[in-house]
Amino acid sequence: MRVTDTMRLCSNRFLSVFLLLVAPPLALAAQNTAPQKPASPAQPAPDISPKNPETQPPLDVDRDPILSPDPADNQPVSPGSNGGEQARRDHGVFTIRRDVDEVVLNCTVVDSDGRLVQDLARDDFHVFEDNVPQNIVAFQHSDIPVSMGILIDNSGSMRDKRAAVNAAALDLVRASNPSDEAFVVNFSDEAFLDQDFTSDISKLRQGLGHIESRGGTALYDAVVASADQLAQGARRPKQVLLIVTDGEDNASTLNLEQTIRRVQDLQGPVVYSIGLLFGEDAKGGEAHRARRALQLLSDETGGMAFFPRSLADVDTIAAEVARDIRNQYTIGYHSSKPMSQGGYRTIRVDAKAAHHSKLYVRTKAGYYPKPQTPHKTSVAENQ
Repeated sequence: MRVTDTMRLCSNRFLSVFLLLVAPPLALAAQNTAPQKPASPAQPAPDISPKNPETQPPLDVDRDPILSPDPADNQPVSPGSNGGEQARRDHGVFTIRRDVDEVVLNCTVVDSDGRLVQDLARDDFHVFEDNVPQNIVAFQHSDIPVSMGILIDNSGSMRDKRAAVNAAALDLVRASNPSDEAFVVNFSDEAFLDQDFTSDISKLRQGLGHIESRGGTALYDAVVASADQLAQGARRPKQVLLIVTDGEDNASTLNLEQTIRRVQDLQGPVVYSIGLLFGEDAKGGEAHRARRALQLLSDETGGMAFFPRSLADVDTIAAEVARDIRNQYTIGYHSSKPMSQGGYRTIRVDAKAAHHSKLYVRTKAGYYPKPQTPHKTSVAENQ
């Protein structure tokens, strides 16, 4: 078909747009007489009439063409937000990075003598969720910087122990990765943020120095508030809480089970506990309940609970905690279950290597796939 035939079939406006879009400007005159290839019937020309203008979606909004089972995932997301796709320009090329639902485990491996095992490879590990094998998609064994909350009991019974506890806490920070950041919470019947995130030892010392031993022990409220503090303000993906206390919780609005659930909802942090339950503090039902609470908090999150025989042992324990944190394996996997499916999921990690006999892996016991609405408990800032 010739262009002159096309002119008789189409409006002048259509021809003008067609020529501008398809023909090179310098060849317009030649194409008035040149034969044209028939248009493919499978690719009709778009209707670009002024009455039906072609529209483009906003470039600053991401819309996923595949609907998710979770309605919340189908909402438009701006690239500047925390979810969805984000574009980064490198040397004129945009790279698209999509956030994915990855379960991250911090694992400590020891042998039958309790010694840290540091020479394992990715293929030596096997991850199970609800007893179903999972595919490991990320593996790292290095000294990863952490964000840490240091929670110190400031109740009346701790008055004579604070000097030794503060010294041990500072020694722990000194033995940690220099890129770590930490905050200090002193708690009695309330929790106070006496130093926000910092890597400055002198500022942490000042925060630990706010000693006003009084009132009861609201341990659970302090743990939940500190876990929220990590979730909202931490700059490091690996997160830890260190708790030092000498008694049972007797002032919290939450109970032990609610506290563990909240930490699991956040899919973080690992909890290390030091229970100063020796001498007279080691006797009776209160000491038993305190020991059980600290043990459960640590076991369920992949940490450790320590119960020294005297204050002289606290510094050694602090050094062991620092060593444990700095020598973990980090494993990531995508659950074989859809993330929109709720409910608690158990985790087990096994490690086997030809050059080792029995190996023991410590990590969190499980998690909830979707975080819940943050609890109202908060850490007050001391003025």
